Amino acid sequence: MSLPAKFLRISPEEYLEMEEKSPIRHELVGGQMFAMAGSSEAHNVIAGNIFAILRTRLRSTGCRAYIFDMKAKVEKTEDFYYPDVMATCERFAAKSLFKSNPFLLVEVLSPSTANIDRREKLSAYRMIESVREYVIVYQDYRRVELYRKDETGSWQFAILGEGDKLLLESLPTGPLLLTMDEIYEDVSFAEGVNESA
Repeated sequence: MSLPAKFLRISPEEYLEMEEKSPIRHELVGGQMFAMAGSSEAHNVIAGNIFAILRTRLRSTGCRAYIFDMKAKVEKTEDFYYPDVMATCERFAAKSLFKSNPFLLVEVLSPSTANIDRREKLSAYRMIESVREYVIVYQDYRRVELYRKDETGSWQFAILGEGDKLLLESLPTGPLLLTMDEIYEDVSFAEGVNESA
């Protein structure tokens, strides 16, 4: 008769030490490490498009945009995630492995991460006090979901589609308007993709 394996909780310090040496990226959730899957070309291009626009807009402001490899820490739970794109005005620290105060987080949906991005990460990211906007971008068709914290601390939700524009209000440089053409530049979609999914 076999006994269930004992759950070993990984501390944030242990996680950061292991992650720095690991060739595979992991997120830390509830004391457990979860390996990150690779992403498609469309996923990379979309994240790159958004990063490039943010990087240009934030240049010389003391704020920065990050793509893929910078972790976001949820202080309340001591969980760590790798957002696809993140923007923060935290002071630059050359050896920093994570940021705790992003104002904008972006995830590009993958089939394997859709539920995590729309439920788990939505809940976790909303716990980060500094976060003002969380954007979910679909990679198979033009659809964007925007979660925005208003002045009262309540979260508003909007779905954007073909012809709509994404207005980001969290940037310290003022509002930034992104068209679907800018977000999806150089991305081709398969014919017959259902955009109402």
